[in-house]
Amino acid sequence: MAMANVDRSINPRVAALRASRTMALTDLARAMKAKGIDVIGLAAGEPDFDTPSAVAEAGVRAIRNGRTRYAPNSGTGELKELVRKKLRRDHGLEYAQDEIVVSNGAKQSCAMAVFACCQPDDEVIVPAPYWVSYPEMATLAGAKSVVINTTAKDGFVLRPSELAESLNEKSRMLILCTPSNPTGAVYSEKELRDIAKIVAEHPRLLVLSDEIYEHIVYPPAKHHSFASFEGMWERTITVNGFSKGYAMTGWRLGYAAAPQWIASAMAAVQSHTTSGANTIAQEAALEALALGPAGGEPGFAMIKAFKERRDFVVKRLCAVEGIVLAEPQGAFYAFPNVSRFLGPDVEVKGFGKVPDVDALCRYLLEVAKVAVVPGDAFGDPNCLRISYAASMELLEEAMDRIATALQPENFTRDTSETN
Repeated sequence: MAMANVDRSINPRVAALRASRTMALTDLARAMKAKGIDVIGLAAGEPDFDTPSAVAEAGVRAIRNGRTRYAPNSGTGELKELVRKKLRRDHGLEYAQDEIVVSNGAKQSCAMAVFACCQPDDEVIVPAPYWVSYPEMATLAGAKSVVINTTAKDGFVLRPSELAESLNEKSRMLILCTPSNPTGAVYSEKELRDIAKIVAEHPRLLVLSDEIYEHIVYPPAKHHSFASFEGMWERTITVNGFSKGYAMTGWRLGYAAAPQWIASAMAAVQSHTTSGANTIAQEAALEALALGPAGGEPGFAMIKAFKERRDFVVKRLCAVEGIVLAEPQGAFYAFPNVSRFLGPDVEVKGFGKVPDVDALCRYLLEVAKVAVVPGDAFGDPNCLRISYAASMELLEEAMDRIATALQPENFTRDTSETN
């Protein structure tokens, strides 16, 4: 059949987007498993626990009771009221119902915040390592990402002095993620207060505070909500949801809390894209919030398991010669520096050259059969991200495979001089 003569051009902003590496590698690992290949997937940021039974049953009841109609655009009144109470109880934050927008996941909440508040030529400040989607959201809005690199030496925490040096009249939004994906860093109260003082000096600057991992924090670290600091409520969009702390990834439900003028703009974006979030998921979320602080007993059990896994993975990775790792304080990711295994002259026998972290991750997938995510997807080409949201049995096998694959004798370095 002859090809139709069709103009295949697409929006330049969409054309500029980079595909999500985490989703791509997760899908690849699943496809390999479907073919019978023994792959261990440590790429996805998804708890391996079931949704708490009381929450799941609330969703079933919603279906049986006919709660299957369209929901109000910005969320049901019942859920927004419980979100208000949660924010007051946990962080001392006061919001009206029209300052809460329930969405189809925290990712959508983040995107709508950027779309509602940023315009072409605005600058969005993104500390690196960052979650893969933040810069792409800025791109879709026509804004420019200004990346500020952080270091393992500083705990992957943004220095206030470097933030101050990066701000100008075009600076519109600072994106903070604590606990952090991909590093597991948790900002202390002092660190956030120091950042708040810098932000307060710039009337045009807003803050998107992504707090989706707030419950998954390992003592002595503590989570602090950025909007709770002096002068920050008026300029902060707090984003959270149910995927991580309640093991509800597939339910697709998040929310944002912000001053009314921002919440109204976000709701307008939602009304012309997805409309209201899943009614059944909202009914289940009522039960999730009723479990109590940090998800009650099911939440505490998950956090306990994640800490045990964190401790195990950190110990095993630090025992591998050549790996440097800053211990994660929250979330469920390790972000080891693997630069010792990379270079234009580095080669693995039977695999080939390993010039960069992409090649190293391909080696781990093809040879060790472990799927992890290259750090350049998060803005750091010297690291890779390992999710320990998997059973201890799988993690033990994965760490064995990684340790074997990264044995020094597997790597050679060409030291010959080029004429």
